[in-house]
Amino acid sequence: MCLAIPGKIMEITAQLDETFRTAKVSFGGIAKEVNLYMTPEAKVGDYVMVHVGVAISVVDEEEARLTFDYLLKMGEVTEQLENTDG
Repeated sequence: MCLAIPGKIMEITAQLDETFRTAKVSFGGIAKEVNLYMTPEAKVGDYVMVHVGVAISVVDEEEARLTFDYLLKMGEVTEQLENTDG
């Protein structure tokens, strides 16, 4: 099963223009490269929901933490992060 996992944007790593950007996103200490195309409003320090390497929405910190904790308890976080490139 593929899930969206919340992570925190640590830095913008590449930017072609305002729309085409990539970022280093931390998922509980594991950093991955993420495409920000679908979340042009996202900035460093924001939390985003990431699905197959693409940020699909910006969420508040509380929602991100609750979701991440639920996924950890279900054993889904490690599996999902191991099955993505980055």
